[in-house]
Amino acid sequence: QVQLAESGGGLVQAGGSLRPSCTASGRTFSSYSMGWFRQVPGKEREFVAAVSWGGGGTSYADSVKGRFTISRDNAKNTVYLQMNSLKPEDAAVYYCAAGRFGSTWRSYDYWGQGTQVTVAS
Repeated sequence: QVQLAESGGGLVQAGGSLRPSCTASGRTFSSYSMGWFRQVPGKEREFVAAVSWGGGGTSYADSVKGRFTISRDNAKNTVYLQMNSLKPEDAAVYYCAAGRFGSTWRSYDYWGQGTQVTVAS
C-alpha cells in the first residue's frame, strides 16, 4: 500500500503561481511513476502531468504545457507540481496518484485525497 497526501493548494490571482506537493508513505515511493490529475464538479477527472519513477520522463496535458512543471524528490518521497501563469480554468481539486506512467486514471493504483486550487480572475 502507498498512502498519498497532497498539500500546497490555495487561492491565487490569475497569473500567479502555486506549488502543490504530494508526500508518500508506505511501500517504496521510487518504484512508482507519479501523476497529477484535476477535477471540477460535474466533470471527469482530467490528466495534468506525470513523471516516471526515476524522474527522467515527463508528460503534460496540452492545456498546461509550458506553464506547469512536475518533478519528484525520491529522497523525500515527494512529488511537486509547479504551476505558473495560472488561469481561472485551472481551478479544480488536484489529486496526486501513484502507479504506472500514463495519462489515464486507469494507470494509477493509489490516490491522495486532493487539494483545492482556486484561481481568482
